Amino acid sequence: MSFWIWLDSGLSTPPTRKNLRERLSLWWGRRLALRHNHVQIDPTARISAESRINPRHGAIRIGAHTSIAPHAILQGNITLGDHCSVQAFSMLVGYGTPENPTGQIQIGNHVRIAPHVMMIAGNHVFDDVDRPITEQGVRHDPITIEDDVWIAGRVTLTAGVTIGRGSVIAAGAVVTRDIPPWSVAAGVPARVLRQRKAEPATS
Repeated sequence: MSFWIWLDSGLSTPPTRKNLRERLSLWWGRRLALRHNHVQIDPTARISAESRINPRHGAIRIGAHTSIAPHAILQGNITLGDHCSVQAFSMLVGYGTPENPTGQIQIGNHVRIAPHVMMIAGNHVFDDVDRPITEQGVRHDPITIEDDVWIAGRVTLTAGVTIGRGSVIAAGAVVTRDIPPWSVAAGVPARVLRQRKAEPATS
């Protein structure tokens, strides 16, 4: 059993600093993340001590009032906006460097990411059949999520996709192409089922 469960009240999301135990848990979560270079966390963000945050060769920025749950993993080049949440066991992996963010994961404001969501902004190269795949490198392709998006549980976003503002991605979907703003999308591969917002009338 984890030590931190005694301090954070066993919540599936980071606590809200109600008491000394919860404040200590959040302080330690922040310190663990900030021990790495190129990590910026707004003072109002809540970081679980059991999350895994490491920018590798990139940079990570976590905006105001954003929460990172226990067992969530953020690695590489990632920007999270304000009022976002990343729930338990979700994994976000970005690539590139701060100067060359070729595989950055960029997430807007008010985005909800449910448990077990997977986003990896790169794919192994496997064009040469005479060389092991592990020797052919990784091709980077950024992932962008615009403002006010809900990514439901067990969704997979493949490298290079953009989720438009106001969209909802249903549980279990695999998104392999861009989703227009205000869409509700589901399935494998994901397809748009309907629009949340009517198109403006044309004269």
